[in-house]
Amino acid sequence: MSTSSETRETTRADTADAVAAPATATGVPGTAVRGTRLTLRAATLGRPDAAALAEVDLDVPPGEILTVVGPSGCGKSTLLRTLAGLLPALSGAVEQDGRPIGGPAADRALVFQEDALLPWRSLLANVELPLAIQGAPRAERRKQAAAWLERVGLADRARQLPHRVSGGQRQRAQLARALAAGPRAVLMDEPFGALDAQTRAGMQDLLVEVLHGTGATVVFVTHDVDEALFLGDRVVLLGAGRLVAVRDVPRPRDRAAHDDPARVALRRDVLTSLSI
Repeated sequence: MSTSSETRETTRADTADAVAAPATATGVPGTAVRGTRLTLRAATLGRPDAAALAEVDLDVPPGEILTVVGPSGCGKSTLLRTLAGLLPALSGAVEQDGRPIGGPAADRALVFQEDALLPWRSLLANVELPLAIQGAPRAERRKQAAAWLERVGLADRARQLPHRVSGGQRQRAQLARALAAGPRAVLMDEPFGALDAQTRAGMQDLLVEVLHGTGATVVFVTHDVDEALFLGDRVVLLGAGRLVAVRDVPRPRDRAAHDDPARVALRRDVLTSLSI
């Protein structure tokens, strides 16, 4: 059986192949984009009157899927919003490829638990939106948006308004919109938390499928330890206002690894560490 370090080396070798091509300003499905490195050094995060996390040191290499777990109120969303550039660090450094993150950027996409689709726009028009902001010609952005909707299984729902489709379908559309513009980092804040178990598992598999070959860096916040251990190359444990640990995940994105002794032991350790 491969060790977790061997698995990560294989994953990064695949990622290196994916990012060898230059970054593209389009989000054409199947087109490689270049991942990005996200780094926090001695970073204290939160609001001036309410720091959520103190002295965080974390390095997320290009192409990694990093999952983040912890109890409610431990700073998971604060960490994500800081990486997105929506919330400045109170102290320390927060960087993308060695440069300070000073605000939001098109190459860092943020995906929420609530789908955040514009209710007056069709699913196709919603997916087109980031491409329109980038200035893509109308015909090109419509073609790309349609391709992404097909990729997530919504080709037959393209003209529907968000309220006419299910919650799982809205999350598929949100995922397509997030990836359409070819972001180098995708920051996901409990995106599947409101879905039933079967739909959630399907969305996890879909996420793995659509990310394959893109090289995008992913930071994925979740309350669900099993979800974190399925998706993540590594899992970050937050608690009591600090980063508790960062652990390698054995056989990430392998459904058959659920009962693997190494995965079972890690799950037990994570639950114990988080006192869940």
